[in-house]
Amino acid sequence: MSKLVFYTNPQSRGRIAHWMMEELGEPYETHWLEYGPPMKSPDYLAINPMGKVPALRHGDVVVTEAAAICTYLADAFPEKGLIPPPGDPARAAFFRWMFFAAGPVEQAVVARTLKWEVPEGRSGMVGFGSYADVLGALERALAPGPYICGEQFTAADVYVGSSIGWGLMFGTIEKRPAFEAYAGRLYARPAAQRANQLNDEYLKRAKG
Repeated sequence: MSKLVFYTNPQSRGRIAHWMMEELGEPYETHWLEYGPPMKSPDYLAINPMGKVPALRHGDVVVTEAAAICTYLADAFPEKGLIPPPGDPARAAFFRWMFFAAGPVEQAVVARTLKWEVPEGRSGMVGFGSYADVLGALERALAPGPYICGEQFTAADVYVGSSIGWGLMFGTIEKRPAFEAYAGRLYARPAAQRANQLNDEYLKRAKG
């Protein structure tokens, strides 16, 4: 079996993919990269020309972007049950909300955080429409529960849950009961706790 090699930094979106690595339960090698020269070295730029983390190497395959890594791993290891099988209607929900979180949710949160204003009457030109629209859609998607695809926990929950969890922590997503309950369920998972522990332990070592 091809080896999984994971590139990350504990103060990055790499934590999302790290949680996915732990949910997967397959052996993997972690390369911790510091910001600055290590991420811009020729060796790493050959893996990710953006000079950012996370990145995943699986044999001869390289995948970047946390949402893509989560989706790739779920699809590459279908026996793990982290993506609904082909033909299951829940598979459509998987792709819908994975990419909704990676697109409109991230755009809306970043725009709000950086105080970017969409000109009046121009909301149709941006993918997220408005911050309120995005949060409303996300809240409605979580209403059936307990997970974003219904009864099955999937890799989409890793990504959507991380987006909501980080937003609640940093105040960029409103504290609504549905969001807090969902994040609480997800962060109670052993794999999420292991991933956070690994990242926190690395930070402690790095700070000496």
